[in-house]
Amino acid sequence: MSSVESHEEQLSQSDPSPSPNSCSSFELIDMDVGSLYEPVSPHWFYCKIIDSKETWIPFNSQDSQQLEEAYGSGKDCDRRVVPTDGGRYDVHLGERMRYAVYWDELASEVRRCTWFYKGDKDNKYVPYSESFSQVLEETYMLAVTLDEWKKKLESPNREVIILHNPKLMVHYQPVAGSDEWGSTPTEQGRPRTVKRGVENISVDIHCGEPLQIDHLVFVVHGIGPACDLRFRSIVQCVNDFRSVSLNLLQTHFKKAQENQQIGRVEFLPVNWHSPLHSTGVDVDLQRITLPSINRLRHFTNDTILDVFFYNSPTYCQTIVDTVASELNRLYVLFLQRNPDFKGGVSIAGHSLGSLILFDILTNQKDSLGDVDSKKDLPSIFMEQGDTPTLEEDLKKLQLSEFFSVFEKEKVDKEALALCTDKDLQEMGIPLGPRKKILNYLRTRKNSMGINRPTPQSPAGANMSNIPKESEFCSSTNGTGNGEHLDVGIGQVPVKYPRLIYKPEIFFAFGSPIGMFLTVRGLKRIDPNYKFPTCKGFFNIYHPFDPVAYRIEPMVVPGVEFGPMLIPHHKGRKRMHLELREGLTRMSMDLKNNLLGSLRMAWKSFTRAPYPALQASETAEETEAEPESSSEKPSDVSTEENLVAVKQEAPPIHVGMLNGGQRIDYVLQEKPIESFNEYLFALQSHLCYWESEDTVLLVLKEIYQTQGIFLDQPLQ
Repeated sequence: MSSVESHEEQLSQSDPSPSPNSCSSFELIDMDVGSLYEPVSPHWFYCKIIDSKETWIPFNSQDSQQLEEAYGSGKDCDRRVVPTDGGRYDVHLGERMRYAVYWDELASEVRRCTWFYKGDKDNKYVPYSESFSQVLEETYMLAVTLDEWKKKLESPNREVIILHNPKLMVHYQPVAGSDEWGSTPTEQGRPRTVKRGVENISVDIHCGEPLQIDHLVFVVHGIGPACDLRFRSIVQCVNDFRSVSLNLLQTHFKKAQENQQIGRVEFLPVNWHSPLHSTGVDVDLQRITLPSINRLRHFTNDTILDVFFYNSPTYCQTIVDTVASELNRLYVLFLQRNPDFKGGVSIAGHSLGSLILFDILTNQKDSLGDVDSKKDLPSIFMEQGDTPTLEEDLKKLQLSEFFSVFEKEKVDKEALALCTDKDLQEMGIPLGPRKKILNYLRTRKNSMGINRPTPQSPAGANMSNIPKESEFCSSTNGTGNGEHLDVGIGQVPVKYPRLIYKPEIFFAFGSPIGMFLTVRGLKRIDPNYKFPTCKGFFNIYHPFDPVAYRIEPMVVPGVEFGPMLIPHHKGRKRMHLELREGLTRMSMDLKNNLLGSLRMAWKSFTRAPYPALQASETAEETEAEPESSSEKPSDVSTEENLVAVKQEAPPIHVGMLNGGQRIDYVLQEKPIESFNEYLFALQSHLCYWESEDTVLLVLKEIYQTQGIFLDQPLQ
């Protein structure tokens, strides 16, 4: 501060002092100038390491206001913990640190910022430390009050800041190698701009997220630690997915937001890659990995081998245990932090993550024993061979009153399976219940495939505990005898943990489920099959995704039909797709019209001149006229016919896996992607995180369960 004092002395010597007669007027002017000073409005920032470089990111206005209120609340503010970013992070005011709540992440520094300077290599502003910002603010207040500028300060890093006037303040860095006599500021390199207050710098500050959470979605990643072409983690990709959803809620659910019917949907990532590779398997792999093409081999060990791990008995158990325990842990933690949450829960999986979720869902306990999600909090493991008791079976058939009859006759499930209609009649069972019981036993016998040989199990494994996915498999021998092939063939027998809640919808992005089921020996999914605890299932994929496979052809193998086209989020089909369909329709119309004209010309040329045949010819012409008239080159009639065909087309029944609704949904490729689908194949598999069309479909299906629809239905 000695430089500031010397600078003030120089100013007092050079500036003419006011005369005694003008003292009162000087005080008046001084009061007017001093009244122009207004305290700076602070804003809170946090520091993140991006590409090995510190980047200061502002909190949204809502979180910054909460932090400022906690900061000014009193003496205990240092002990305060303020939840930010929708409750996903906690800020410890005393430590000035920001911690992630639901996942592992390095803590980041938090700062109450008022003064900023422009960085070296980019145009982003960097905040000064809180202590030096206070010194700058005091100097600025003195300069404004006394109207004395060209104040010079020296920062703790021996950097020089000069306040020339309220609009021109510069920051000079010391040049390495300057002598002991120092150098003038103009000789210390390029000056950097200094700004006071966050409103004077170019930075995007969001308003904040709605406090009300309507639905919770857990997102499970696929193979490898990176989830997109920028090698970002699942946390960063889910952050993008969440940001897109918040924007779409404002644009497509505006009426519901204005009426305060909805808040937002929370998306939380589930990471299983790190626990898997922390088991020591990486060390074992490194020991046997060849030294050549080191980077490619490291990528293979860290990414591609996850598929093989999932087909290994040891590591498959680790993966399903990790995913299920994380799903349960995150749910419990979320309820603890949001005790007023009344919404539902859904799950989403990308690539291999969708297959993991599919296997977990198919091995959940059915709805006979309802799960109380708030009481049954610990992770419960379900033996794969668990079967309902006779009493539970009768309860399912609404025949509980006859349990005492079977108990009296000492009839258990095995004995009941051997009973005939006559045996049940002798026990006093009426005709209607007898038919129900016999039909249930017949269906169960077919679904369990008791006449089929079971494959040899690995050592120590009990094949009676094969996952009960056989309920949705269909016969593969083509005999139509109703036998069902067990999904467990080709699948690793593991113990699948129980989820402590029932997901409402399962979303699969770029999923290989269909391929894995086929490789396991399945050719058909029973149309009556549905997940035991989940009502909805959507298989969403990009048309060029090399990993994605369809599900519906396995449910309805005898019918060829395309997937559902996901509408563009702006409410129209992409222009190049419309042009392609228009050209296809035009060529078909020209072909039909040409064939119709040739047919009419041929008939007129070969028409017989005999009077006896005129009556039959007239009848033929009468039959041919509607056919030819329908083939006239009229755009209006063609469009009307297409509409009629669409209306008359029978609905496609794709089973109960999605409650009777369609399962496969395909995105519309971008115009540039249509030029060469091979170039964009890898990108297509990683495009879902920032796809507005994907996010909008997820939001639409979630809010439809609550009776809330889009402002305008998409075409």
